[in-house]
Amino acid sequence: MAGRTGAANPSAGGPANAAPARPAAPAAPEPAPAAPQGAAPAQPATPRPAGAGPANPAVAGQAPGNPAAAPRPNPASAGPASAGPAPQPTPGRLIPADAVTAAAATRAAAARPAGAPAQPPAAAGQAAQVPAQARPATPPAARPASPPPPALPPGAGAFQPVAEPAPVARPRRRHWVLLVSLFLLVILPTALWGVYLWTRATDQFSSTVGFSVRREEGVPSMDMFGGIFGGSSSGTASDTDILYEFIRSPDLVQRTDEALDIRAMFSRPWPHDFVFAFDPQGTIEDLTEYWRRQVRIYYDDSAGIITVKVSAFSPEDAKAIADTIFTESEKVVNGLSEQARLDATRQAEAELEKARGVLTEARQAMTGFRVRTRIVDPTIDLGAQMTVMTSLQGQLAEAQVALDQLRQNARSGDQRIKQAELRVESLEKQIEQERDKFGGDTPEGENYAQLMGEYERLKVDLEFAEGAHQSARVAYESALATAQRQTRYLAAHITPAVAQRSLEPARPWLLVLGAGLAFVLWSILILVYYSVRDRR
Repeated sequence: MAGRTGAANPSAGGPANAAPARPAAPAAPEPAPAAPQGAAPAQPATPRPAGAGPANPAVAGQAPGNPAAAPRPNPASAGPASAGPAPQPTPGRLIPADAVTAAAATRAAAARPAGAPAQPPAAAGQAAQVPAQARPATPPAARPASPPPPALPPGAGAFQPVAEPAPVARPRRRHWVLLVSLFLLVILPTALWGVYLWTRATDQFSSTVGFSVRREEGVPSMDMFGGIFGGSSSGTASDTDILYEFIRSPDLVQRTDEALDIRAMFSRPWPHDFVFAFDPQGTIEDLTEYWRRQVRIYYDDSAGIITVKVSAFSPEDAKAIADTIFTESEKVVNGLSEQARLDATRQAEAELEKARGVLTEARQAMTGFRVRTRIVDPTIDLGAQMTVMTSLQGQLAEAQVALDQLRQNARSGDQRIKQAELRVESLEKQIEQERDKFGGDTPEGENYAQLMGEYERLKVDLEFAEGAHQSARVAYESALATAQRQTRYLAAHITPAVAQRSLEPARPWLLVLGAGLAFVLWSILILVYYSVRDRR
């Protein structure tokens, strides 16, 4: 129709309102209602020329002053588009979109001046700039007024998730199992252990002795059995290694027990202190094990130094045990030194004994020869015989000279010639007899040649035996001197002393150690328990 400006609202579904056109001046633009909190600012509306259709076809033909008949705006056109990204729904309890839109409309109506016509929230900004249009003469049918929506707090124009409150944590059965096991396996044993340490554990006192094995040259001994002449060796262990094992051996425990009665010393606090004291009913093996716990050995193998720390329940007992350890160790070193000396001189001594036996046999053979022949020295006897022979030969020569003179000067029947001839014959017989002694037999049936051969053999054997014996004796004396120069002895650089105060047991350290072990054991048991339970 040419003179009408109304149009049908397809979305509202109402009848078309026809009315004559009334000329009217363009109304002043009405301020746009306040945008909901959190929405982007409204864009300025572009003015439309007079005679144009309504700005929003959805609200055409409705009276602007009838708030009751105002249709509900579409949430998509409730306000200007937000500049930021659209809020994403989150899990939880959400506020309905209709309630948000109604709250925005309520705030816009409250901000509008009195007497101003009500406009839909989505089209308020546009209707303010559209000039007045011709209205139908017949008023539209009135719609029943709906109650206003409840007011919402500021800033509730967007979707806001509301998280549900977390449930209250309550201990479960496995938590109680952990707590009870922690108390039974860690806290209670640690408390009992601490009570025992500070109420029943007896104080212990320490005494220290340090020593080393030395030689006369002042060089630390590292090998006693190395051999004197660089030859064979009867062992390769050092003296300090031997002493280390000796101090830990049941032999020293037995010797010390016989000297000091260490069984009674170590069992004095029994049974009050049954952890740190020794059970008097224990065997020698138990005493040896307890000895190794109370007697601690610190061995420096590079310097050959041994330090022994003895702990006992009284300062005097600790010092007495340390003194006994040093005394018995000194005996062992002296015994080893004597054994080394015997090993070093054993060969020389054996050679000397052998030479002595040979010499004895040679001398006995010479003595038997002299007894049998009744000749002390055949050479001397032979010399005497040679002297007699020489004398007889001289006398024979003189007698022959005298006989020749008588024969030349005296008559043939002269008695002196006969006597001279008899003298010559007698001397010749004696000389013959003496010569027969050298090649003839003795009264025992032996001649001088055999006697001289036997004597010479015995004499050579005797001289050789004497020379061998002399050499063996020199070698033995040299070996003995060398062994004596290499004699070992025990030198103490730390002497035992009486302790002034107790340093053992280390109660705080033992308490922490016990608590740590209990906690580790408890952790292992808990891990094993849950591992087995999870496998089921």
